[in-house]
Amino acid sequence: MTQEPLAVTIITPCLNAEKFLVETIESVVQQDYPNFEYIVLDGGSTDGTLAILERYAALYPKLLRYISEPDAGASDAIAKGFAMAKGEVFAYLNADDTYFPGAVRAAISYLRDQPELAGVYGNAHWISANGDLLGNYPTKPFHPEGLGRECFICQPTCFVRSQAIREVGGFDPRLHSAFDYDLWLRLSRHHQLFRIEALLASSRMHLDNKTLSGRGTVFSEAIACVQRHLGYVPFQWIHGYCSYLVDGRDQFLEPLRPSFTKFAFSLLLGTVCNWRHPLRYWREWCSIMSPDAFARRWNSTWIARRMGIHIR
Repeated sequence: MTQEPLAVTIITPCLNAEKFLVETIESVVQQDYPNFEYIVLDGGSTDGTLAILERYAALYPKLLRYISEPDAGASDAIAKGFAMAKGEVFAYLNADDTYFPGAVRAAISYLRDQPELAGVYGNAHWISANGDLLGNYPTKPFHPEGLGRECFICQPTCFVRSQAIREVGGFDPRLHSAFDYDLWLRLSRHHQLFRIEALLASSRMHLDNKTLSGRGTVFSEAIACVQRHLGYVPFQWIHGYCSYLVDGRDQFLEPLRPSFTKFAFSLLLGTVCNWRHPLRYWREWCSIMSPDAFARRWNSTWIARRMGIHIR
């Protein structure tokens, strides 16, 4: 007896997204998976977004529907979409990202064959505003403890069982940037996710997307999520945030530049964030800021060069 394919719901939140939206929609409607619905939640666009949505809704009336009304941002739109989703599996694709051909089929085949999995995610490309390849997203095999140190799950490649999302409380619409990371952390405490060795999506990195344009919010929300769910914020998050606060670099198009000031700041902020576990954080900080590293960072400071005070 042939097994009925799992029903899938894919959501796209958007606002004034005409620049990339056609490419995003095309990557969804051209998927070869036989049982999915596609819902686009528009937050009240004033550019050509609605014309695009009207055209595609007419072309694919049984597949795509859209709603245009004010919302409180992407997380609020996704939460609304999840509430109306009919699929057993849920995914969302931002209005500047794209799926690779066959992505949905590849992901759902793993979930169908391994019912113990709450969700799967795959490999991805980083692409520019023009669609040029920038590199590979650094996804890693699922490991709950490692997830607290870095977000190695590429959101557009993730497909999660709807019931698992409900069990952990759904999406938090109060978050503006880290709502996906918040969901992964909550899922990791009770469920098993799995990385599949398949190229599923492209994540577009440009100055107008939330990851780069709202870098401070990304860091502050991610740190708050890790603190709330795990009770301890590792050095990587603290140092990244301190570095951003010192020089404002986005740490993607503008790579992170370590310095003595940033390391010293990370000791202070990390102690504050981990006030319940200061010794643990100090040990972690010292394991990274070795005597040799301390000397190198100090000797590169303006004060050391100006005053001739060098550590050997």
